[in-house]
Amino acid sequence: MNSPLAIEDIAIIDVDAHISEPHDLWVSRAPASLKDRLPRVVEVDGQRNWMIEDIVLAGTNPASVVRKDGQKSQNLDFFDWQLEDVHPASWDMQARLSVLDESGIQAQVIYPNIAGFGSQKFMMVEDQNLRQACVTIYNDAMAEIQADTKERILPMALMPWWNIEHCAAEVERAAGMGLRGIVMCSDPDSIGLPDLGDEAWTPFWEVCNDTEMPVNFHIGASETSFNMFGRAAWPSMGLRRKLALGSAGLFMENSRVVGNMLYSGVLERYPNIKVVSVESGIGWIPFMLEALDYEWSETSSMEECGLQMLPSEYFKRQMYGCFWFEKTAPKKLIEAVGENNIMFETDFPHPTCLYPDVQGYLEEITEDWSDTTKRKILRENAAALYKIET
Repeated sequence: MNSPLAIEDIAIIDVDAHISEPHDLWVSRAPASLKDRLPRVVEVDGQRNWMIEDIVLAGTNPASVVRKDGQKSQNLDFFDWQLEDVHPASWDMQARLSVLDESGIQAQVIYPNIAGFGSQKFMMVEDQNLRQACVTIYNDAMAEIQADTKERILPMALMPWWNIEHCAAEVERAAGMGLRGIVMCSDPDSIGLPDLGDEAWTPFWEVCNDTEMPVNFHIGASETSFNMFGRAAWPSMGLRRKLALGSAGLFMENSRVVGNMLYSGVLERYPNIKVVSVESGIGWIPFMLEALDYEWSETSSMEECGLQMLPSEYFKRQMYGCFWFEKTAPKKLIEAVGENNIMFETDFPHPTCLYPDVQGYLEEITEDWSDTTKRKILRENAAALYKIET
């Protein structure tokens, strides 16, 4: 009998991590006319802030919980850290490659911080041309990173989602640069645009379908869905409990996005589109799919939207979930979610990241998996989706 496939023998693909943006990411690539308008770090009264035009975009905390010495914070001390305090792999993608090597990871998909997970923070300025420049310069920088890391780091392209025509054009441009997918705002209707199920978005969905660019919905990818310190925790909670409850609630927020995609008819009309629910876990998916199928029938929703299959069947055909810290779902619910619909992530270097013992965690939760399941979930599903050479 052959021995089970060891985790160390799988070139793992990590489908969700983040870049703590270098302070010169935009200004080093900006035309002279925009250097004082694009995202940049400015010191005011002794405090550094990310600014866009004359508006504070965010503080300069790098959202990394990994210290320079490689130790992971287990409390809230990271709130006060700056780029100089964290591991270089947080912002330097050449240093990130060493971390990948230590964890047995071949390739890693990365997402932004400063822009918001759906580039929603760029809405803080009124000038659409400036917003567009924020997006295109970021995407150009990400294409450079992908090339410089020999396609081991795979950034997802931001979208100028506030303009449907420009959004469709940027999908095509990103595909032309060799980027492997996009990260989309989940709720453009929050600013008065049609929602993503409306026919107005046909140009966008058509180009996603034609280019086969995966559409990734990261948690917190709109002002509607980002509520980490909003309504998630009761006011009587302290900061630590608010962060914990806010984080857990944020993971679940994507169930709403998944449900809307499955009911919208978009996946019926565009069978080549693949959709990923990013950083949201997988344990809730079987219940959500069962509930969506049940309610679809109970409410006779088919009279309103003529789908040829059940919502759960579109999920099986075109959607993916990702897990990292979970243990119950990866051990007991793989069949219910579908081994073809699951991928693995680490969320490095964010507060919930699976670090440093990636291999040890995977050895534990995959103990009863077949070799085929290991290969699919830890590598093959992501390789096929993001067109990574195996």
